[in-house]
Amino acid sequence: MVNKTMRYLITGSCGTIGSSLLEYILTSKPEAEVLCLDNNEGQLFFQEQDYLQDERVRFFLADIRDYERLKSIIIDVDVIFHSAALKHVVMCERSPMDAIQTNIHGVNNIVRVASERKVGKVIFTSSDKAVNPTNVMGTSKLMGERIITAANSTHHSGETVFAATRFGNVLGSSGSVIPIFKRQIQTGGPVTLTDSEMTRFVMSIEQAVKLVVDSSDLAIGGEVFITKMPVIRIKDLASVMISELAEKSGFALSSIEIIEIGSKPGEKLYEELMSSEETRRAVELDDYFSVLPAFRGIYRHIDYDYKDVISSKVTNPYISENESFMSKDELGQFLSEYRLLEEPILEEPSKRYWPGDKK
Repeated sequence: MVNKTMRYLITGSCGTIGSSLLEYILTSKPEAEVLCLDNNEGQLFFQEQDYLQDERVRFFLADIRDYERLKSIIIDVDVIFHSAALKHVVMCERSPMDAIQTNIHGVNNIVRVASERKVGKVIFTSSDKAVNPTNVMGTSKLMGERIITAANSTHHSGETVFAATRFGNVLGSSGSVIPIFKRQIQTGGPVTLTDSEMTRFVMSIEQAVKLVVDSSDLAIGGEVFITKMPVIRIKDLASVMISELAEKSGFALSSIEIIEIGSKPGEKLYEELMSSEETRRAVELDDYFSVLPAFRGIYRHIDYDYKDVISSKVTNPYISENESFMSKDELGQFLSEYRLLEEPILEEPSKRYWPGDKK
């Protein structure tokens, strides 16, 4: 019997997670085929140039808002990694209907086509901002999660398994705080903090990719997977980065100031990766938590018989302000281990604007 070649589809393939997933699959699964989908024409062109000699990869200029276009691409696909989304909090706040079209209707289009095409598994990448959301982006991501969970129950064929992953802050990703701080240090400062008391769950790009891939292996149906991850204080991150980069950039340590500019509208001082309600239906695994569907069993019964379950009872809602945070030494080791300060990042803006700052 000839083994079937696995075919993956990555939406948002030009993004930080999408492009890292592509590299991971091609490296770890040499027999796999990968379909890459993105609506960023320029970035997709350059991404395709990087893989011109690799016959395992095909690239498609398409938008997840376009159901018919998705239907023409998703054929004989085994696994979909759905990472395409509008993720910028301020931009989604300014253009809420676009966030709805992409982060809600787009997810629903993926669900519809995956069910019709009998895709094996769909893994949706969500955000910590989906927990008790305070902005449009987080609310749209929460709806995306609920659509994925509901799809697992309401699509009666049961041939497609739908699940979601929930990220913390992916350090080093496009638009994350590290490129912004780095650019500010390279230009002599100041480094701008929204609030000195702000805490965040963090993960590397490699850890984020591992979460997505492991979730596809673990998924039974309708779950939200959360990585166990460390907590940092943002002011410690700024301090460590100044210590590491100031002199390399030609500035004395004492010359780089840290100033507070105030929180953005809808921005939390802490992060939540699991709500108190979700703890009542969560299971703790070795490296992850699995939040099970709230309304399972309405349409069909699913046994969530994971291997290596540490506990079937979770009491900690996993909120960053309640967790121990990394020391500056530990944070420095984390940045070094994942090479987060190695490459110069000069294209990122050194100043951040909130709504109303620019007329």
